[in-house]
Amino acid sequence: MMATNRPPRSVPAEILASSAEPPLTPSCSVYDQSFQKSTLTPARWIVIIGLLAGIMIISAVLCLQFGAQYIGLGEILRVLFHMVEESSDPAAGSDTTATILLQVRLPRVFLGFLIGSSLASIGVALQALLRNPLADPYVLGVSSGAALGVSIAVLFGVGTTLLAISALPLCGFLGSLVALLVIYRLAASYDRLPIYSVLLAGVILNAIFSALIMFVTSIMDPNRSFGMMTWLMGSLTAPAYPALVVFSLYVLAGLTLLLKQVRVLNIMALGEESARSLGIDTERTKRWIFLVSALMTGAVVSVSGMIGFIGMVVPHAVRLLFGADHRLLMPASVLVGGAFLMVADTFARTFFSPSEIPVGIMTALAGGPFFVYLLVWRKDRMS
Repeated sequence: MMATNRPPRSVPAEILASSAEPPLTPSCSVYDQSFQKSTLTPARWIVIIGLLAGIMIISAVLCLQFGAQYIGLGEILRVLFHMVEESSDPAAGSDTTATILLQVRLPRVFLGFLIGSSLASIGVALQALLRNPLADPYVLGVSSGAALGVSIAVLFGVGTTLLAISALPLCGFLGSLVALLVIYRLAASYDRLPIYSVLLAGVILNAIFSALIMFVTSIMDPNRSFGMMTWLMGSLTAPAYPALVVFSLYVLAGLTLLLKQVRVLNIMALGEESARSLGIDTERTKRWIFLVSALMTGAVVSVSGMIGFIGMVVPHAVRLLFGADHRLLMPASVLVGGAFLMVADTFARTFFSPSEIPVGIMTALAGGPFFVYLLVWRKDRMS
């Protein structure tokens, strides 16, 4: 880039250091003035996060109630209180209601929250780094890369070994990392990665990885192939509590790492030149966040298959409502994403009961029209 006589644009470092000051207004269009609602103060942060946490808890209780058999709130409280008083194993239930609630619905609802919050937080991070509202693990082909890694692992029998709990997420991580590296190399070629380059790269990666997944599935045993196809559509099954605890620790570690980067994400959303002028090692930051995103995507896909559009729809909706400051955007998206997937999964397993729709279909039906809205009606903001 040729040098000019105009001094470089910079932002006072004191503004970035204080959480009580107004959030920075990034120069890219997705973070324009229409997304900046009001100054982020501690009181406003507490009110919004408290409200969203309350909505999430109410959603979780409703999700526990509905299913093939309706369970009233009184029954739920009775079972939970009995479990706490007896200090018994959550998997142990003395009656049918307790069995349904503790062995099926409770772990499934909790798993839905973990996966939804993970996908939403990854979407927030990728959108800030690429400065693009369509950056999402599903759209960019990252989920397809993780699914390919898990499919190859299953083909070679990794899922039947004692190392399955740790090996499948690792294989998913390697696949998602390959996809993210391709996007990263594209992003490194531009100061701001054009939206249509992101879409084109995502379409190409999805096509390549999907073809490879179909090839792997076609040479599997027919029984395993059917299970693989169901898994690829995105599904939540009630995991055993030990596996759920391990997955929870894994996800919480990833969320913690991303939440610690919210101030850096605010600066990165200004553009790499401005971030470097403020002392941010942009290349190191991008590599670190891409690595965490790949690890989380690989783990999520290994558990639930490919569940799309949450990482795009939820951050964008939260940004429209509460502004683009990542100090609020990230934790709010975590809560909204978790609640959204819990509700979507409950609808998927209840609406056509006793049949069950893969939850990936529900999120695609909700996210597809929103994707078209972003691409067509708001193309002036994203060009």
